[in-house]
Amino acid sequence: MIKTIAIVIVVALAATLGYAATRPDTFRVQRTISIKAPPEKILAQVNNFHDWSGWSPYEKMDPAMKRTFSGAASGPGAVYAWDGNGDAGAGRMEIKEASPSKTVIKLDFSKPFEASNVAEFSVDTQGDSSNVTWAMYGPAPYISKVMGLFFNMDSMIGKDFEAGLANLKTVAEK
Repeated sequence: MIKTIAIVIVVALAATLGYAATRPDTFRVQRTISIKAPPEKILAQVNNFHDWSGWSPYEKMDPAMKRTFSGAASGPGAVYAWDGNGDAGAGRMEIKEASPSKTVIKLDFSKPFEASNVAEFSVDTQGDSSNVTWAMYGPAPYISKVMGLFFNMDSMIGKDFEAGLANLKTVAEK
């Protein structure tokens, strides 16, 4: 009986790990909102890391978080590093590209796990409104594929993006 249970457990574990290996090698999470403001007003908030405290949901995860700003004041070359509690983790962002319709940020996490991704804010003007998309994408290493079987990253990060975009809408429409 114990031998049968052990075999079933090993087969189930092998099947789970095998299935995880078939998952995509990359991921992408994104959310979009319509904001009644011009792209330059919206992206000005994104391109200056000092302004993120006014709209980013991640800024509120740890009020005692250590923040370091370096490089350019805003736009390409601006750098923001943080070191916070278990919720906020630690990492570094650097703006790599800023155009009138898009900002691309290199995003490196060091805690609670190491990962390198890209965050992108793009704006598509529609009349007097702007459709703003906040996306994060990057590689999905094997451990992420396994975790993805039990945790839905799109739901977890997506709700933060939705909250952040709603806050950005409030700030930009003032």
